[in-house]
Amino acid sequence: MDGKVSFFLGANTPGGFYSLYDGMLPPGKARRVFLLKGGAGCGKSSLMRRVAAALEEAGHEVEYIFCSGDPDSLDAIVCEDLGAAVADATAPHVMEPQLPGVVESYIDLGRFYDHAALAPLREEIAAATEGYQSCYKRVYRCLTAAGQLMEDDRALVSSPALEAKALKRAKGILSREVKRTGRAPGQVKRRFLGAVTCKGMLCGFDTVQALCPRVYELADSYGLAAGMLDFLAGAFRSAGYDVTLCPSPLFPERTEHLLVPELGVAFVTSTPALPYPGRAYRRVRLDAMIDGETLRRYKARLKFSRKVTAAILSEGIDALALAKARHDELERLYNPHVDFDGVYQQAQAVAEELLALGSSQG
Repeated sequence: MDGKVSFFLGANTPGGFYSLYDGMLPPGKARRVFLLKGGAGCGKSSLMRRVAAALEEAGHEVEYIFCSGDPDSLDAIVCEDLGAAVADATAPHVMEPQLPGVVESYIDLGRFYDHAALAPLREEIAAATEGYQSCYKRVYRCLTAAGQLMEDDRALVSSPALEAKALKRAKGILSREVKRTGRAPGQVKRRFLGAVTCKGMLCGFDTVQALCPRVYELADSYGLAAGMLDFLAGAFRSAGYDVTLCPSPLFPERTEHLLVPELGVAFVTSTPALPYPGRAYRRVRLDAMIDGETLRRYKARLKFSRKVTAAILSEGIDALALAKARHDELERLYNPHVDFDGVYQQAQAVAEELLALGSSQG
């Protein structure tokens, strides 16, 4: 994912597509947001990459928001210090202006299509579009089945005693990490750190390492970390620190990772499928807090469930890969009939307008 500070604002979940796009910028701090409209292959991702490069060349930090289905494609860029963003506002992450003309503006990249040249391709484009949409129906069926099995395993091993142990460990961590600042409570930013993609289950641990040198690794095979992470997040916020909460892409109501960039500390969930690859500052073994008798009693059941879940997730990922192939076909049909010089000129205009925000701040 380009080695940049990057997140996802959408996720493929058992309940369908889950969006965090309404929290793209901090409340009340958005100054300029461009909402891109246009179909496949019209240059949305290319425009955003050009704008991001211009902002970074001028010394601004850019947060890259990648597509949860295809992590090689951009869905948005965010520049918090300018209060600016550019986002793909088409389905499934449709966005509408809250303060049109004041903050948000639409950009119609569809105007760069050569409609006369595309007209003879109608049947091919319609077939590829239908195939793309049908793939996602299978994706969500697979994720639903896998999610139910994972939830069953979690219910099997969780207990009040485990929650008490995790809470005790969290309090010990806070006694070392938190110092009162006297400031108002910190703000919450929500981002997906990981996603179920056409390339498999991914997690942006490189982003964690870029933002937070000290990492607490939570070894957790059964989705048990959420309560501990929410408790930690509440304490950091109460002490005046902003936090980034990263929900699980499969269970977006649950926190999976926590970042406190001001302190350079992060708490990441490490699973057998997605282990944390770096050297942790501390390791918290949540799996070891599970009642041993429960694990012995249900050992065969849990092993079978893990095997079946992995197979079902693999089927869902294969369906995402097929959806990506269908989308690539759409782009192959559209790309030769797009005025990319016009797209790049539009990118330059957007970049100049956003850079002007920095001049007005100065």
